[in-house]
Amino acid sequence: MTAMPKLEKIDASGELRGRDILCFSHDWTGDPLSKTHLMRVLARDNRILWINSIANRMPTASAKDASRIYKKIKSFFEPVREVEPNIHVLNPFAIPAYGNETIVAANRKYLIRQVKKAMRDLGFSNVVNMVFNPAAGMVAGHLGESELIYYCVDEYTAFTGNAALKDIEEELFRKSDLVVVSAEVLFEKKKQFNPETHIIRHGTDWNHFRTAIDGNLDVPIELRDLPRPIIGFHGLLADWVDFELIKKTAEHFAHGSVVLIGKTSVDAEQKIKILDGIPNIYRFGRKPYSELPAYCAAFDVALNPFAINDLTLAANPLKVREYLAAGLPVVSTDIPEVRVLEDCLVGVDHNDFIAKIEQAIASPKPRAEVSDRIRHESWEAKVDELRCIISTQRRKDAKSQ
Repeated sequence: MTAMPKLEKIDASGELRGRDILCFSHDWTGDPLSKTHLMRVLARDNRILWINSIANRMPTASAKDASRIYKKIKSFFEPVREVEPNIHVLNPFAIPAYGNETIVAANRKYLIRQVKKAMRDLGFSNVVNMVFNPAAGMVAGHLGESELIYYCVDEYTAFTGNAALKDIEEELFRKSDLVVVSAEVLFEKKKQFNPETHIIRHGTDWNHFRTAIDGNLDVPIELRDLPRPIIGFHGLLADWVDFELIKKTAEHFAHGSVVLIGKTSVDAEQKIKILDGIPNIYRFGRKPYSELPAYCAAFDVALNPFAINDLTLAANPLKVREYLAAGLPVVSTDIPEVRVLEDCLVGVDHNDFIAKIEQAIASPKPRAEVSDRIRHESWEAKVDELRCIISTQRRKDAKSQ
């Protein structure tokens, strides 16, 4: 792997404090993702206007998409509300048709009006616009913001149905004052668009998942009588998951249990049917974030069974760090960002993946030691990295003037 330049040790403690921050992201009510954790840290010293998701893809005719559209329209009429101290949520509305210039122009005009009104109502000034959703590229730079940061955590145009976003995202890369990416593959691909592109790998909510080791959590009732070993997964069951690999894993460990925690995305509804009828696969749906450590505590080994494609090769799966914070043995398919983690076993193909699960079960490391080795990867540490990058950039700009 290409070595990343080390940041100069500087006093950046004053950066991103006392500011008003726009955050274009996923829906606040969704599972906590990297954006959620970063904003919760930043909200200790700043005010946040969180703009719920602007759809990245055209909806399908599925019942799930129809329900989502209905909820979007209904929530649009709700006022901006403070969901946590210093975090205010706006429900925007836009039509996801990014290949149609007329609709894009109408979306841009209407979104600018919605966001500016919320900013006025909150008394926002000297605003930092931190964009996590590339669809927001259509309005970024048009909101009177002082600074524009694009925080890119995925190869978004590789998602099913997202290809039309390509031009909007590339323009967002170019016009941003700063670009942050979460994986080295993304860094190598995106640095061509903006010389101020930097990598900050994901953190973890270490204190939350560390509770899996304390011995004070009750085993979830669904897992209490399951045959061991319990081979677990938590996260979105999307079309980037290798369901054939999960099937093979369950068949190999027919005496044990494969537990899947998480909702199924619309794009994966057909693919996941390959798991139907396999008796030792247990799908328990989405669970509250607060309960995930209890499920982790009951797992014997945790999986990151991503298919290998352009999307996943650029991914930095948050769940792997969460598993490690919970002290779990972890096995992943071969994506670059898991190879930087000391305690993650990597399977180079299906047979090797299953062999690595056998190894993890046969020779587990002490859970407290595994957890301790990821402790420094906190979200607070990641915000500090961002502050240092911003401060360094300011110094460079000052010298060039």
